[in-house]
Amino acid sequence: MIRPVISRRDLAAFVELPYRIYSGELSWVPPLRFERKRFLDRGKNPYFEHARAEYFLAERAGRVVGRITAQVDRLYQEVQGAPDGQFGFFECERDPEAARALIDAARRWLTAQGCERMVGPQDFTMNDECGVLVEGHGRPPIIGTGWHHPYYPELLEDAGLVKAMDLYMWELQIEGRDRVLPIIWELADKLEPEHGIVIRHASKRNLEAEMRRFIDIYNVSWERNWGFSPMTESEVAHAAKTLKPILDEHWMMFAERDGEAVGVAVSVPDFNQVLSAIGTGRLLPLGWARALRARKRIDRIRVGFLGVKPEWQHAGVAAGLYREHFEMATKTPQTWGEMGWILETNDAMNRAMEAMGGSIVRRYRMYEDRPAGAVR
Repeated sequence: MIRPVISRRDLAAFVELPYRIYSGELSWVPPLRFERKRFLDRGKNPYFEHARAEYFLAERAGRVVGRITAQVDRLYQEVQGAPDGQFGFFECERDPEAARALIDAARRWLTAQGCERMVGPQDFTMNDECGVLVEGHGRPPIIGTGWHHPYYPELLEDAGLVKAMDLYMWELQIEGRDRVLPIIWELADKLEPEHGIVIRHASKRNLEAEMRRFIDIYNVSWERNWGFSPMTESEVAHAAKTLKPILDEHWMMFAERDGEAVGVAVSVPDFNQVLSAIGTGRLLPLGWARALRARKRIDRIRVGFLGVKPEWQHAGVAAGLYREHFEMATKTPQTWGEMGWILETNDAMNRAMEAMGGSIVRRYRMYEDRPAGAVR
């Protein structure tokens, strides 16, 4: 039976399901339960200022065996010029019938909302966890990425979904300068003398102002990307408040010319290493102590955002930001990391990762489907 989430008890079951599905799986990192509930709260997540969604549970003999969301993002539709909808938060036992029923429920809801295509999974946007892991199950996920049972792609494909796009996670040993092609250092060396561009680290004390600078660059440098939807000021403020405890000024940097930000990189220490140490998704009674100990041992980062304003993309700004990451690896405990998502079709970024000596270590797949009755 498929039914919508209509009560606090339903929402608790929705949040709790992954902890049971992945019980005993060492590669899965349990998120904090209270954070997941807050993220799904329509009154607290600013995503819902421009979007609407329905949450569904699959039950068999009174037991929850799967879940999914269906969502429509007005800003995404405006920017992409397409009446698409998304699905997300997909989790399911190895139960093809339940998986098909969940996908069908999302299709029907999106069709009723006027959508002509369904894309996902994404929780809720491409800035959140998205895709299904199809390669790289042998390593734990870095912050902001998921780990899924290897049978998940089969469930989605049996339900009629097809590949839309693959997303790459590249590993970079950011202390291994010898792996980097010399052209990267040459471009970085020319950045200030030829273009007057310097690298400045962000200030957590003025984080909201820094995040406004970030959004100006993000919304123009990523707007042509597949799946892009712009971030609003309230979303950036919310993200700043949420991430402030784990952000590190060493890993937040701007490229500036005459005080104008022309490029940005926001990398985050891998808090998944802390969550893995907590192990239960609860801070009480012992989670706090485990978190404090584990935080001191974080040794990797996720390069989540690195973008340059279009008019400066051929000035070596990205190279300057890359070089600064190597400098920070000599000053912090973090000496390696992962960068992504990078679209499989983003040849420029994938070539840059190769030039940096990187290697693809995990691959996530986005799926699509056209809801029944839609014409496009």
